[in-house]
Amino acid sequence: MSKVFLTSAFVKRVSCPSDRRKIDYFDIQLPGFLIEVRATGGKTYYQRYRTPHGHERQFKIGAASVLTLRQARRKAKAIAAAALIGTDPQDARAAMRRMPMYRDFLMNEYMPFAKSNKRSWRTDLAVVRTHIVPNLGRLFMDQVTPSLVVGVLQKMQSEGYASGTVNRVIILIRHTFNLARQWGVPGATNNPTMGIKTAPDVQRERFLTDDELIRLRASLEADENQVAASAIKVLLLTGGRRNEITQARWEYVDWINGRLKVPLSKTGKPRWIMLTGKAMEFLRSIQQRSNSEFIFPSPITGRPCPSLHFPWLRIKKRARLDQLRLHDLRHSYASFLLNEGMQLYTLQKLLGHTHSHATQRYAHLTEDTLRDATEIMSKKFDFL
Repeated sequence: MSKVFLTSAFVKRVSCPSDRRKIDYFDIQLPGFLIEVRATGGKTYYQRYRTPHGHERQFKIGAASVLTLRQARRKAKAIAAAALIGTDPQDARAAMRRMPMYRDFLMNEYMPFAKSNKRSWRTDLAVVRTHIVPNLGRLFMDQVTPSLVVGVLQKMQSEGYASGTVNRVIILIRHTFNLARQWGVPGATNNPTMGIKTAPDVQRERFLTDDELIRLRASLEADENQVAASAIKVLLLTGGRRNEITQARWEYVDWINGRLKVPLSKTGKPRWIMLTGKAMEFLRSIQQRSNSEFIFPSPITGRPCPSLHFPWLRIKKRARLDQLRLHDLRHSYASFLLNEGMQLYTLQKLLGHTHSHATQRYAHLTEDTLRDATEIMSKKFDFL
């Protein structure tokens, strides 16, 4: 071991003695700072320090061919300072090397957890694949910043996504980073959604008119994916939720009482979807051609499709209903029944709502229905 005053000139001219494989030159100005000079001609800066447990370690700073002496000395001081306050710089470097990309954390750690703990894990998977991984997936955990998250949200808003969908992305990113921090995942020290507020969820009043229903029916008949089209037809006929229909099995159909069982609904309890005569007739026609346990199996995988996203985009575009959401079919089902005089309490049971206030949002009465209601009072006061 040799002690010298390291200068740029010394670093440039120093070489390894011919009888040595390598030699270390320690700086007399900064304790523990050294340059390793090898017989091959390579030169590397290091900083030695002691861990909080008293063990001596050596931190590799970098090659002299890449770093200047000033840069290496600055890094060496930072390493020595970290060791002095009780932090092991090697642990920090090891953590950086273990740090996963955000997409790897989501798919390898979060999604297995969600599958075991959340009934809505399929929704999370769709959000991850559609919005999060394409925009933030290739970043390491510590590279996901609030400004990048805001950029994703602004992009979604500019593309016309509803506030509820944008909020779902914020909430999921926040949730995954909170879990990553709890689990000690390297790079998850800060949550990039900190300070980002969710937007008010706009309750859209949208339901099909008779003319739109005719166009939608024609588009469904013309679509290339008749499995998806059939599922959408049943959504229209029953007012069921997407997953309640797409995940249905033949064993869930009660042919005698005309109903479809949902083993686990959104409320966390089983429920029955009532089937009209037309719905029963339609399901029987499908069953005659089916060789699957599922009512609507994917033509490719044989398993139920987790989403009708792409077929629905194609179908509604053909029907000139670009702004219509798949969930609006449930709105339409409720509105049609209410306009025909169904009581709100009965509709609540049909839709599977636990509380009546959830049903209120579907009570979209047409102007003709409202006008007919006002005429009742006119008849009462026809003497005026």
